[in-house]
Amino acid sequence: MAKESSSLEKEFQFYLKNQSELTKQYNGKYIVIKDCKIIGTYDSEVEAVLKTSVNHELGTFLVQKCEPGKESYTQTYHSRVAFSNC
Repeated sequence: MAKESSSLEKEFQFYLKNQSELTKQYNGKYIVIKDCKIIGTYDSEVEAVLKTSVNHELGTFLVQKCEPGKESYTQTYHSRVAFSNC
């Protein structure tokens, strides 16, 4: 699992580094990034995941909505930490 996380982090860093150029070409589309390459563009996130997962294992590619600015992306971290209001 750690390998997948580091791989997706690499893909996300590729997106951040190239966001300006990618936005010029793919603005408003969902792009699929694998091995620091764009392997697909789609109109919806669901379509991107479904169509890409036919030929690529889930967890080996990143789906990112391509838009300018920091508001266009989020990072999700999964943890086993639980918070309580006690």
